[in-house]
Amino acid sequence: MIEEYFRSLEALIAQTRIVIAETVTYDKRSTTIGFIRGELFFLDGSRLHLREYISVQPTVDRYTYSYHYQAPDGSLIFRYDNTPHFPNLANFPHHKHVGDEMNVISVHAPELQVVLAEIQKIVLQAL
Repeated sequence: MIEEYFRSLEALIAQTRIVIAETVTYDKRSTTIGFIRGELFFLDGSRLHLREYISVQPTVDRYTYSYHYQAPDGSLIFRYDNTPHFPNLANFPHHKHVGDEMNVISVHAPELQVVLAEIQKIVLQAL
């Protein structure tokens, strides 16, 4: 059920040691569909804007997602999303913007846990 997925994200965020604050909302649309939106704030002043529209039946399927990670000054470090605007990429619509909006690479859809691990490496190197 969608509540279990929400609880798993809450637990993941709570145990990520570089997160110093968070504002995340969980919107249950049905017993199996939900919408998550929020921001995570990190030790170095960087932040992650996240959004997922998800179904958990029969397996986890993120209809839409965006993980937008930015530096303390607001500049883009990276963003994963599945907005269908780069049809020539191998894993369309999944892609990652790196450093600026037009530097785009093909990726597989990451889970939030993978995104947070990537951010943790960046933050710990900066400290």
